[in-house]
Amino acid sequence: MKKNDIFEIEITGTTDDGDGVGRMDGMAVFVPYALLGEKVRGIIVKVMKSYAFGKLLEVIEPSPYRIKAECEYFYKCGGCRFWNTEYEKELEYKTQKVKDCLARLGKISAEVKDVIGCSEARGYRNKGQFPVSKDGIGIYAQNSHRVIDMNRCIIQGAENPKVLAAVRKWMKQYSVSPYDEETGKGLIRHIYTRNGDSGCVVAIVATSEKLPFAEELVEILKAEVNGLSGVLLNINSKKTNVVLGKKFVTLWGEDHIIDSIGDLKFRISPLSFYQVNKKQTKVLYDKVKEFANLSGKEIVWDLYCGIGTIGQYLANDAKKVVGIEVVPEAIQNAKENMKLNSIENAEYYCGTAEEMAPRLKDKKPDVVILDPPRKGCEESLLKTVARTGVKKIVYVSCKPSTLARDLRILEDLGYRTEIVQPVDMFPRTPHVECCVRLCRE
Repeated sequence: MKKNDIFEIEITGTTDDGDGVGRMDGMAVFVPYALLGEKVRGIIVKVMKSYAFGKLLEVIEPSPYRIKAECEYFYKCGGCRFWNTEYEKELEYKTQKVKDCLARLGKISAEVKDVIGCSEARGYRNKGQFPVSKDGIGIYAQNSHRVIDMNRCIIQGAENPKVLAAVRKWMKQYSVSPYDEETGKGLIRHIYTRNGDSGCVVAIVATSEKLPFAEELVEILKAEVNGLSGVLLNINSKKTNVVLGKKFVTLWGEDHIIDSIGDLKFRISPLSFYQVNKKQTKVLYDKVKEFANLSGKEIVWDLYCGIGTIGQYLANDAKKVVGIEVVPEAIQNAKENMKLNSIENAEYYCGTAEEMAPRLKDKKPDVVILDPPRKGCEESLLKTVARTGVKKIVYVSCKPSTLARDLRILEDLGYRTEIVQPVDMFPRTPHVECCVRLCRE
C-alpha cells in the first residue's frame, strides 16, 4: 500500500473522532465521512507503519442511515462529523463510544445509560471562534490551518453571520490587514463571540493594542448586529495556536455576558469556561443533582469549579459548597456569581485541591464534584480526594478516554463506578459529555 493507491473497502468500525475505519492488506485504513457498514472507494493520502489514511471518493454501497448533509461546508470543515448521518445513529455511536472506552481503557464494568439527545442540533453554540486570513474569515479546513471563507456555521448562534459580515465590511472599507501565520505579519487574527441572555459580546483578536478605525468598527457592529452588548479588543502578539491573549481592552459596552441556567444567573467573561450548549447544560446539571442526591446536610467540594456554575446549581440542597480552582479570574467570577444569585453557603479558594485539602480539615466533604478539562484529573488530585474518605463522587467528563483512565484510578483507590449517563452536549460532532456516580466501597 502506498500514497495515491485507489482502494475499495468495507467500513467495519468508527474511530474516536467519528471517522470510518476498515482493513486492507492487514492494515487499518481511516476514511473520514465514511459510515459503518458502507462499501467505499477512496485514495490513500498517507501511509504509516501499521495504518493508513484515505480520502473518500465514492460511496459504492451506502448505509441506510446516510442522509444529505445540511451544512454546505461539511466535507471541507473538520468540526462536525455527523451531518451525513441520521441523528439516532449518531446517538448510538456516542453511547457505544463511552461503553468501549470504559471497558477497553479502564476495565470498568458499570451501567452505561443511553445518551440523552439534544432537541436541536442547529444554533446551539453560545461561543464562536473564527480565524481570519488572506483567504477570508470562517473556519479551518480539516487537518489544516487553511481558512475557508464562510458565511454561516449552522451550529453557531444566529448573531454570528452578522458579526462576520460586519467585520468583513470594516476590514475592506478601511484596508485593515489580516494576520499571516507563516510570516507573523498582519493585524486581525480571530473574531471571538460570546452569546447569552444579556446579548452578544464580540472580541477582535489582534496582534497590536493599536487598532485602526476602532470607532468605525464599533459603529458598523452596532448597526448590523442585533443584541450587541459589547465590543472588545484582545491582544495576542505571540506566534501560537492559542486563540486568545490575556489582555482585553473594552472598545464599547460590556466586557462580559450574563446567562442563566435554570433560576440562576452567571456573569461570564471571555476567558471563563462555560458550557457551549445552554439547553443541554441544564440537562447535565440536573443529572449531577440527581446523582449527588443531597439532603441539605452535606458539605460539597466543587473541584475545577470555574465560575461556580455546578456548585451554585447544587447550593440550595447542600449545607455548604466549597469551590476550588487554580485560575484566579475564575474564582473572582465565582464570588461575583455567588452574590448575583444571593447564595450565602458557598466559599471559594484559589489553588489546587492538593494544596487546599490540608487547610479544609474542618470542611471535610460528603460529596465531591469533579469537572476537569479534556485532559482529565491529575492522579495526585484523585489520591487527595480519596484520602478525604468522601463517600460519593460525581464526575463530569467531556472526554471518555480520560474518564476511563481516571475511573480506573478511583476504583483502585477504593471507589466503585455505579452509573454512567452520557449527554449529547455537542450534536453533529464526535464529542460526548458524561456524568458518573461513584461510591466508596
